[in-house]
Amino acid sequence: MERDIDLKQVSDGRLYLANDMVRTGCNDCAGCSSCCQGMGTSIILDPYDMYSMEKGMSTTFEELMGDKIELNVVDGIIQPNLKMQEKRDCCAFLSEAGRCTIHGFRPGFCRMFPMGRIYEENGFRYFIQIHECPYPNKTKVKVKKWLEIPELGKYEAYITDWHYFLKGVQEIIKRTQNDAIIKSLNMYLLNQFYVKPYDTAAESENGTDFYRQFYERLEEAKETVRAYR
Repeated sequence: MERDIDLKQVSDGRLYLANDMVRTGCNDCAGCSSCCQGMGTSIILDPYDMYSMEKGMSTTFEELMGDKIELNVVDGIIQPNLKMQEKRDCCAFLSEAGRCTIHGFRPGFCRMFPMGRIYEENGFRYFIQIHECPYPNKTKVKVKKWLEIPELGKYEAYITDWHYFLKGVQEIIKRTQNDAIIKSLNMYLLNQFYVKPYDTAAESENGTDFYRQFYERLEEAKETVRAYR
């Protein structure tokens, strides 16, 4: 999701990498769940999020679509996002006690909060959104520890590749005026990266097998997308 923001107004003016220290420590959000409420459709799920949730919950995309996730158009592309509980206006995975029930395999946006990403020169750095988290007296934590993502280097490379692939698709959608082509392309991408099940039991020599599966799908998708250019 792209946003037009002024970093001077929303951040501390610094950009961070994985080994940098950031002031995000909040005592495990003790007594607070404000970031899990009133989010609307903003917690967009990428393929790694979907893989992690399917693996962690032993579930499928179709089952999650029942009451935990929904589809919306983001910058011209149909993508899933966490669904709000209508009565409580909070994340569908937030317990009555105000705790995350999928903390171990929560989405990347949730892991980053209150940080965001700014993309530059085929990569990205993190920044702190200083007005987003109300928890007082935050302590310093190393970025990679805050994220708690295995194989972080692979993950960051994947996030970059996914971001720029979507940007390429967005350009195609902007250029074409054919609704049938836009629908066809969206349905293909939704099935290719989300609906089609990942093998969550497979493991690589170094850990999760997600990246092999994702890049196989990405290379196939790049060939398919070329036909729409």
